[in-house]
Amino acid sequence: VQLQASGGGLVQAGGSLRLSCAASGSIFKINNMAWYRQPPGKERELVAGITSGGSTDYHDSVKGRFTISRDSAKNTGYLQMNSLKTEDTAVYYCNARGLYYRDSYHIPGFNSWGQGTQLTVSS
Repeated sequence: VQLQASGGGLVQAGGSLRLSCAASGSIFKINNMAWYRQPPGKERELVAGITSGGSTDYHDSVKGRFTISRDSAKNTGYLQMNSLKTEDTAVYYCNARGLYYRDSYHIPGFNSWGQGTQLTVSS
C-alpha cells in the first residue's frame, strides 16, 4: 500500500493549511491513519491519529488547532491545521495501518508511510 502526502508549503503564523494523504493499492481496510512530524533537529513525533471508527487523538501542542479526518470511501486522510505557529514547522508524514489483499486467500497487515511534506511557518 502506498501513501501520497500533499499540501505542505510556506504559510505565515496564524494561517491555515490542509494536508492530504491518499492511500492506494490493494487495500482491504485501513484501520488507523495518523500524522507525524519531524521538526528540524528533533525526533519524529505523533501529531494526530484517527481510527476506523472515527476516534481521534492529538498531541497536546496541537489540540484545538489541528483536526484530523478521513474519507474512508476515498482511502484518504486529512490534517486541517489552523492558527499555525512557527514551532509547527516540520516535515509532516502520514501513516496508515490496515489490511490488504495479497491474494484470494491472504489478507495480511500493512504499515505504510508517506514520503513527507514540508510545512514552514514564518513569523
